[in-house]
Amino acid sequence: MAACIFCKIIKGEIPSMKLFESEKTLAFLDIGPLSFGHALVIPKHHGAKLTDIPDDQLSEVLHVTKKIATAVGAENYNILQNNGRLAHQEVDHVHFHYIPKPNKEEGLGISWPTQKVDKDKLQKLLEEVKAKM
Repeated sequence: MAACIFCKIIKGEIPSMKLFESEKTLAFLDIGPLSFGHALVIPKHHGAKLTDIPDDQLSEVLHVTKKIATAVGAENYNILQNNGRLAHQEVDHVHFHYIPKPNKEEGLGISWPTQKVDKDKLQKLLEEVKAKM
C-alpha cells in the first residue's frame, strides 16, 4: 500500500487533476489518456481487485463514473475495470476507467474472441454460481 501510486494520489503526495472527491471516492483525469477526457475513478480503500473492496466503499464509484460521463458528454465511451495482470491491470488498486470514444482511431480498442461453450457445462456453472450468491 505504501508504494501504491493511487494511494499516494489520495494522500496528496502525488498531484492529480481531481474531478471529484468524497470520503470514499476520488476521480481524476488520466495523465496518459487513450483519448481526451479519459478519467479514473477509484475507491479510497486500497485493494488490488474488485473483490478486495468492501461494498460500502464501492457504493458511489459507479455513480461518480456516470456523473463524469454525463459531464464530459461523449456520445460513445467505455467504462473499464480490470482485475489481475492477465486482465491487463497495471496498478494494483481498484480503478474504473471512463474512456471517451470520439472516433475509430482514439479511445479503447477491443478484440472480443468468443468461444463455443458446452450447454451442459454452462448450466452447471449457472447453478454453482447462483448457489454461492
